[in-house]
Amino acid sequence: MTEFLTLPDLASRRFGGSVVAANDELFAEKENLITPQAPGFRPHTFGHRGQIYDGWESRRRRTPGHDNAVVRLGVPGVVRAVVVDTSFFTANYPPEVSVEGTGIEGYRAPEDAEWFPLVPRSPAGGDQANEYPVTVEQRVTHVRLRIYPDGGVARLRVHGEPVPDPRLLDIGGVDLVALENGGAVLDCSNRFYSSPANLISPGLASSMGEGWETARRRDDGNDWVQFALTAPGVVRLLELDTSYFVGNAPGAAQVTGRGVDGQSIPVLARTSLLPDTRHRFVLPTGPPVSQLRVDVFPDGGMARVRAHGTLTPEGRAELGLRWFNLLPVAAARTVLVGSVGLPPADAEQLTGQRPIRSAGAVPDVLRPLLLGA
Repeated sequence: MTEFLTLPDLASRRFGGSVVAANDELFAEKENLITPQAPGFRPHTFGHRGQIYDGWESRRRRTPGHDNAVVRLGVPGVVRAVVVDTSFFTANYPPEVSVEGTGIEGYRAPEDAEWFPLVPRSPAGGDQANEYPVTVEQRVTHVRLRIYPDGGVARLRVHGEPVPDPRLLDIGGVDLVALENGGAVLDCSNRFYSSPANLISPGLASSMGEGWETARRRDDGNDWVQFALTAPGVVRLLELDTSYFVGNAPGAAQVTGRGVDGQSIPVLARTSLLPDTRHRFVLPTGPPVSQLRVDVFPDGGMARVRAHGTLTPEGRAELGLRWFNLLPVAAARTVLVGSVGLPPADAEQLTGQRPIRSAGAVPDVLRPLLLGA
């Protein structure tokens, strides 16, 4: 479980998540569920609706049933763990919870979605982070939190692995290391002040706290972070952003790639960096890489890392197959009817033929969608 909690929170407001519905939020707003910051509490602070809570809280239920809230993930993906955090809800927390998921094509309300269980109805404790593992191998775009029968939840964390829609990556050069496109942090030397996942988060940092910062080194070494790209590709524009890091930016950086056959490939030679600056380096066309390692000298902080380029045909095929194989059945049928133009009966038949194991096994009618060819 612990390793899953290091995966990004796909529901976070920082990644574009949104609470799209709740059947009741009389005491505290539903939007608090996905606030990136940890919940807080100030005792004896009362508003017109009672004690102010940093979370979502429904009224006391006087009829049969339960309450629920629906969250659109900022980054769709495979959910590995859910945390229902009831911090500071001591006498008003739900004693049981459950979580469902769905995969929706396009941008629409999920009222008629086909929901499937991620976390079965389970006990929950008050004033604590309740952790639940998830073993469902399907791509999720929305989750629905049910609380039984009512009460308050401070935060909902949905930890998982991003599974991007490859159609969004076919329009030209893309950020191959971005979290929302399927990039990931593999390892780093130090994460004392903040997470290296911040480096590949969406948007520009708005403070030093939204970047990655290491402890001060007192030896002769240097700090580093290693990324997996969304799929093998050729990087043409590298961005190393030290915005907001004024007195603690690295003095220099070096970037190395891992080729598709495992060899080390120089991407950017050791280069001096300025504080509080978005550095952009245009790179010559080089071999494709599947990973990047950024070494900073000797330590310090950085706001963002971007690696714009293009997927290789093999990388595009890898990404397309994983995405299609992980789509829920209803979403796969919708894609085949809406994007490919197949009759519903043909879409049903092809959906049932999953998983497709290799690019050579992709039917001709699906090749443009899955392989980008």
